Amino acid sequence: MISKKLQDALNAQINAEMWSAYLYLSMSVEAESKGLKGFGNWFFIQFREEQDHARILMNYLLARGGQVLLAPIAEVRTSWGSQLEAFEDTLAHEKKVTAMINNLYDMAVTEKDHATASMLKWFIDEQVEEEESATTIIDSLKLVSGDKMGVFMLDKELATRTYTQAAPLAGKE
Repeated sequence: MISKKLQDALNAQINAEMWSAYLYLSMSVEAESKGLKGFGNWFFIQFREEQDHARILMNYLLARGGQVLLAPIAEVRTSWGSQLEAFEDTLAHEKKVTAMINNLYDMAVTEKDHATASMLKWFIDEQVEEEESATTIIDSLKLVSGDKMGVFMLDKELATRTYTQAAPLAGKE
């Protein structure tokens, strides 16, 4: 059985993951509305990944005898001045999520809940990838700043990204 304190914290993280999904969905439709279908694709895949993250946490809570409590999702931003601005917001958001995951891990360690700490290790590794991905795209956008052909080529590259279900969900959905 999981402690009430960790259950509440994991439920807050579930809500944060769903908010993240909603944010990336907003970024996706906003990019597509500007004719940037590749950027829209990249953000839509992020949307799906964030839903996976929430589901992993829900599955975990249920497996540990906890209760999943879904809360309303707060409003998200709906427009950005440029794709660079959207990806800078993405990186800032992912850094915030990293801090939240790290805090959850610290809480699990303090409570000597080894199972929860072990489960959260996957999220810690995932956050390294999330931050690296956003940073790489920011660097690329800065390189092509003011070059419409460069943005066009980057849009085509991002259109090739495909969704892969998160490993902890494999065979469970």
